[in-house]
Parts: sequence; structure tokens; C-alpha cells
Amino acid sequence: MKFNFLRKEKNVMKNYEGVRAFAMTPAEELYSAVVTTGLSNTTYEKGNDRLARIQFLIQKNDPEFVAKLAIYARKDMYLRSIPLVLVTELAKQTSGTDLVSKTVDGVVQRADEITELLAYYQLANERKDVKKLNKLSKQIQKGLVKSFNKFDEYQFAKYNRKAEVTLKDALFLVHPKAKDENQQAIFNKIVNDNLETPYTWEVELSVLGQSKFANDSERKLAFKNKWEELILSNKLGYMATLRNLRNILEADVSPNAMEKVCNYLSDEKAVKNSKQLPFRFLSAYRELNKINSKYVSSVLEALENAVLVSAQNIKGFGFETSVVIASDVSGSMQQPVSPKSKILLYDVGLLMSMILQSQCKNAITGIFGDRWKRITMPKNGILKNVNEFYKREGEVGYSTNGYLVIEDLISRKEKVDKVMLFTDTQMWNSNGTINSFENSWNRYKNIAPNAKLYIFDLAGYGKQPLDVRKNDVHLIAGWSDKIFDVLNALEDQKSAIEMIKKVVL
Repeated sequence: MKFNFLRKEKNVMKNYEGVRAFAMTPAEELYSAVVTTGLSNTTYEKGNDRLARIQFLIQKNDPEFVAKLAIYARKDMYLRSIPLVLVTELAKQTSGTDLVSKTVDGVVQRADEITELLAYYQLANERKDVKKLNKLSKQIQKGLVKSFNKFDEYQFAKYNRKAEVTLKDALFLVHPKAKDENQQAIFNKIVNDNLETPYTWEVELSVLGQSKFANDSERKLAFKNKWEELILSNKLGYMATLRNLRNILEADVSPNAMEKVCNYLSDEKAVKNSKQLPFRFLSAYRELNKINSKYVSSVLEALENAVLVSAQNIKGFGFETSVVIASDVSGSMQQPVSPKSKILLYDVGLLMSMILQSQCKNAITGIFGDRWKRITMPKNGILKNVNEFYKREGEVGYSTNGYLVIEDLISRKEKVDKVMLFTDTQMWNSNGTINSFENSWNRYKNIAPNAKLYIFDLAGYGKQPLDVRKNDVHLIAGWSDKIFDVLNALEDQKSAIEMIKKVVL
């Protein structure tokens, strides 16, 4: 983010390592906390503590900004749970306007988000009586009425699951008015529990899995044929394809089916429409390295082409622009992005740095922990590069001595235009010297007065190593490739906060 404010000492605080750091404005802190949260435990903050901090920050922010941030997080950052938290908390402090109902309408993009919103609502309001969802916020109810009118029978049936709050519960609570006779018929089916079972790959494979076969060979052939049918008939969506690559390869489907899979994975339009977070491709890539199949190399290439789509909109990094890209590989970065994920913040930082590096003509790349080490990587093979970095885990130690990136430039008297760090921002000096990140950056500015620093915050703790309101220091937060749109906006003198404020309610 870019803010033209002079630094004030009241912004000074301590980070989690006890080192001088800088507080952000409530809007800055809420933005960074929201777009970097899986509501899981991290090194410095438990999931419940993060949620409590977000709830507190919502109260300190303008309700309209909170509403726009919720829609931005859902539609632009592809997050699902945290926008529901924002709209529920917003309803606690906002009444008498249609702001909440508009926000509900903006964040509910799937039929199951109706029930997920209500489940969080009863949790957040500590409802423990038999009627846990009585006295529902009128504005949330009004927003959910619009949401019920968005979906068809297939979409309702696909997400009609047994859970704390069911679609039938939601229908009785919200009382949506059907827009026509066809929709009223769908609502009646929800009430009577007789929605038509949707044709999905999960249902098809589940039915097949319950069938009896004469022997294992017959079973394998049946699954091979089913996977081929799903692929060749276009009944397997992008995310389903990505998540089932191992199953497809192990089923040994036909060359035609595999060609279609590879073409689909790397199709630019399909990738953009899928709205996958970049680390999903890394997760799939790693899974494939465990499989023995003649098609693996082709699928790996397709995944590399897919992740390249994330880099297409990065601008302003020609030969005339020199860049340092440094990835934090400290111990605190080795935390999963969500409770069930195998992907770590460490991975996200490396992946985002390699996506950025692929578009830079003049870049120095490396990793820092106890030490800073320059490591040259080719521009092609983004996912392969990340895996190569991953193999070097522990090579530079586990502290967070980010200041060494700057000290290296000072010792070489090397001028660069941009220094970019992918980090959890909890930097300190484990070497016992007086250098701090702030001190090193200020000294480097004597050598390269026009240099700019970009901190890609991957954890959202709200404690920055420098004051991000200075003209030469920028904060960008999140795990989506949309962070590169924010980077482009900064080049046009716009901030992430300004982008959020332009969201239409």
C-alpha cells in the first residue's frame, strides 16, 4: 500500500521477536489479516486469536470499507470462509441500512455458502438454545433471499449435505420468495428432501465404487472407462481435474483422454475461469512426482503452463528495471496455510517469488534465514524452481535476518530499482549486531536514493519492519495471483486500499 503520510512515533511497536516494528492503520491491518488467513494456528498467532483480532479491527473500520473488503476477498482473492466472517461481524454493528444485505449478495457465490454463513452466524452469536438461528439479522435474511434466487436445482442438489445447518433449515429461516413457478418447485423439493441427485464425478465414482466385480482387473477396467467417460464428455471441471490427476494417471486412461486433460489444464481461459490459487498447482505438481506413469512429464508441463497464466499481467519489469527478489525461509514460515493443507507459507513465498521472477528481465533471486544467499534460477519452470528451492531447506538457517539482503547490496555498492521480500514480516537480527532492517534500508537509500521496497506480507500479523506509509515502502498482502494486480496498481500510484474502496456494493 502507498500512503503519503509522515511517520509518527506513535506507530512504533514491537514485533513478535521483540524488535522495533510499525503498526498499520486499521484499514491496512484488516486488509492484510483478511487476505492472508486460513484461520489456522501459525507460529505467532492461533487461529482463534486471528479471528478475535479481525473482529476487533472490524469495529475500528468504516462499515462500508468492511463490506467492500468482504466482496474483494471473495471475488478477487478467491477466499471463501473469511468473507462470511466479515459479513456476519458487520451485521452486529450495522443496522437500519441495506449495507449488510448487499454484502451478503456479493459474497455468496455458491449454494453451500448460504448454509455456511448461517452456521457461522449461530457460532458467532453463541446460540445454544434449541432454536439456534432464531432472531436472524433482518439484513442477512434480506441478502440470503437474493442468494436463494441465484441457484438452480443442480447447484442446490450438489451442495445439499448433512451438516449443522441444512438447506431446508435455511429455507425455513430465510423464507425466500420464488421468482417463478420453476423455482417454487425447486424450493418444494428442498422442503421434501427430494432434489434430483446431481450428475457429478463424485456420484458417478461413488456408485461405481459400491459395485461388485469378478476380480481386480475387471474393477480397474471399469474405473479406467469411467475416468475416460468423465474426461471426454467434459463432465470433469477444472478443480476436479486438478485434484484427481493422480487417480487419472493411476487409472492409465487412453492417450486421447490424457491429451485432453493436458490441453484443459494449460488452457488460458480455463485457468482464469477456475480461479485457482497458484499454490494449488504446486500441490498437484508435487503429488505427481510420486507417480510412475508415462504421461507424468506431459502433465507436469501442462501445470507449468497453467501457473504461467498467473504471471501474465505483471508489468514494468523490463531490462531497464533491476530487481532483488528475496524469499523468507525461516522457521516461522514453515506453517500450513490452513489446517488440512500440506502447503506452507514457505511454499507460497517461494512460488510467488518465482512467478514474479519469470517476468523480470534483470533479477537477483535468493533465500534468507540466518544468512542471505543469492541463488540463480531459470525463468521457465516456475514449479520446478520452487521444488529446487525446497530441496535446499535449512541451507541458510531458520532465523529471519532479512536485513542481510540489504547489507549485501550495501557491501557491493550495488544499485537496484526494487527490493522485494516475500515474508511473514517478523524480521530481526540474530547475529547480535546493531543492524536492523529499518537501519539497513535507510543506509541503502544513501547509495540508491530512488530504490523502492515491496514487502509481500504472507502472514498478516499487523507488525511491519518499516513504516509502510513512507513513499518508498509498500505493503502487498495475500496468496492469490491478484497480488500482482496490486503491484501494478502501485506503479500507477494506487494502493490496495484504494482498489478495495472502488468495489461496487
